[in-house]
Amino acid sequence: MAVIFLFIDGVGLGREDDSNPFYHTDYRGFSALAGDQSFSENAGEVHEKQHFFKKVDATLGVGGLPQSGTGQATLLSGENAAQVIGKHFGPYPHSGIKYLLEEESLFLKAQRQGKKCHFMNAYPDIFFQKAEKKNRWSCTTLMAKNANITLNTTEEVKRGQALTAELTQEAWKDQLQIEVPAISPEEAADRLINQSVNYDLLLYEYYLTDKAGHSQNKTRAYRFIDTYDRFLWRLMKQKPASTSIVLCSDHGNVEDLSIKTHTYNEVPLACVGPGAPIFKEAQSIRDVTPGLLEILQTQLID
Repeated sequence: MAVIFLFIDGVGLGREDDSNPFYHTDYRGFSALAGDQSFSENAGEVHEKQHFFKKVDATLGVGGLPQSGTGQATLLSGENAAQVIGKHFGPYPHSGIKYLLEEESLFLKAQRQGKKCHFMNAYPDIFFQKAEKKNRWSCTTLMAKNANITLNTTEEVKRGQALTAELTQEAWKDQLQIEVPAISPEEAADRLINQSVNYDLLLYEYYLTDKAGHSQNKTRAYRFIDTYDRFLWRLMKQKPASTSIVLCSDHGNVEDLSIKTHTYNEVPLACVGPGAPIFKEAQSIRDVTPGLLEILQTQLID
């Protein structure tokens, strides 16, 4: 049984008003994830054998707006990174919490269970050049590197074994002039499902929702959400019965385009598949890694 962890950056559950792009459009993937409810602060909890959905806290008991570095380090370790350094910090991991990603990460903990992990995101050459020059890595890439998981490159994208940040490969093709074909969000979902047969735990990170929130650009927000919605819907409909899909965010942002900052809103935590009952007591983003590890440990099969 595989577990697919979808980390979607900067997506909270906000008000049902004109500032919230989830309120204006019927996104069938996000709506289905919320149990056929509005993907907003008004959505109620879903507790079913194969489906869990709940709003969870991203503030972690620390004052100030939640940030990506501490939020993601918490998501990817199960430890309260903001509490460790006494503040929210981002977008990159603070030096005081890097050890959580280098020594106590989700990938390392899963590997200690004997599980095989994989990070589906791919990066162009320019990313590696800049990251290595500055020795500045995101939370996900730092975690993968320290778990001895090789980061995907252009070659894996060309072989259909990895996913680009925008899913469709269009930015690589049009902006970076990398010779890769454009693909649909549905094809991207199929690629992830095809890879899932080789691993116990797969992670895919989508950060364009956070970028759209900061830009307050409605056109970009609707486009990025729509692309991901199609990807999400396909995954939910086509996943093997024994596979669990878990989705969570690190903080709110794009759900309120009236401001360019992050929000204090709770974020969605959802699980579709046999692992759904594991998360019933979850209260915050700190509970994601323990839940994922419990699913892997118990190897639930419907």
